[in-house]
Amino acid sequence: MAADSLFVGLDVGGTSVKIGLFDQDGQLVGKGSVPTPPLIDADGYTAVTDSIATVLAAASAEVERIAGIGLAIPCPVPADGVIRMQANIQINAPGLADALGRAFPAAAVRFENDANAAAMGELWAGSAKAYQSLVFVTLGTGVGGGIVVGGRVVSGVVGAGGEIGHLCMNPDEERSCGCGGKGHLEQYASATGIVASYRAECDARGVEPVALEGPSDSRSVFAAAKAGDEAAWAAIDTMCDYLGRALAIIACVVDPEAFVLGGGTSNSADLFMDRLMASYRRYSINVTADTPVELASLGNDAGIYGAAYVALQAAQGEQAPSA
Repeated sequence: MAADSLFVGLDVGGTSVKIGLFDQDGQLVGKGSVPTPPLIDADGYTAVTDSIATVLAAASAEVERIAGIGLAIPCPVPADGVIRMQANIQINAPGLADALGRAFPAAAVRFENDANAAAMGELWAGSAKAYQSLVFVTLGTGVGGGIVVGGRVVSGVVGAGGEIGHLCMNPDEERSCGCGGKGHLEQYASATGIVASYRAECDARGVEPVALEGPSDSRSVFAAAKAGDEAAWAAIDTMCDYLGRALAIIACVVDPEAFVLGGGTSNSADLFMDRLMASYRRYSINVTADTPVELASLGNDAGIYGAAYVALQAAQGEQAPSA
């Protein structure tokens, strides 16, 4: 691998494919995006390869310098790399990998789950640079996670490693999670869960909720709490209680150097971090009670950073993440 090699990180979302071009030190040297096409045929593949070429041209970089391409996708990626379940996108992973290989023949190509990629991004160039083990928690419409041990993502045999949003925290819950289970962490700690808890608190107290823009508008709930809305604070306390307990359980299994919180809900951490830490310490065993909980620093770019880091590892000949 040449000293001037470059790496492409693709963050494949439901609406757009974000593209980042990086050097070996994790410096972002080019960036772009394209609306997400169905990645199942030549038209979709070409939309991606052409967009990468546009980013390369803008950075005055030659195709031959691309040593690796990583793709962060919203799907479980098993240890064998064969994607068996898709969510919110249409993707033919082998077909896309072949198209990228033809367009960029010097590049190693590897896929990774998007939450796992975000964890690797923070490890490579974000708030977790000082660590070798961490648990990354994404708090957004749902709850996702990425587990890194010894600098390597733990994906698992079927790609379920890091699916912390589906830890069963309340077996007595009657409502169903989006996955079909009941009482999962996501039902309480996600933006959607916070809104649901807030509406339930308002009903129980016989008060009208503040105006909400949709089922995941947790920002309005946090704003209401800041203005003194007791039902909003109760919903936040529910979130912190379940999330703190989940982190305490995870600490007993993984014992990470740190937890890192990302996703849109983490932007309101100034309102809930003290309550979350109190909950975490209440449920922790004493030797893990001081594990730091930090905020992610890369924001929405964590996925492209992490995908590029996965590409760097692939180019260096490292094996895919272990089970």
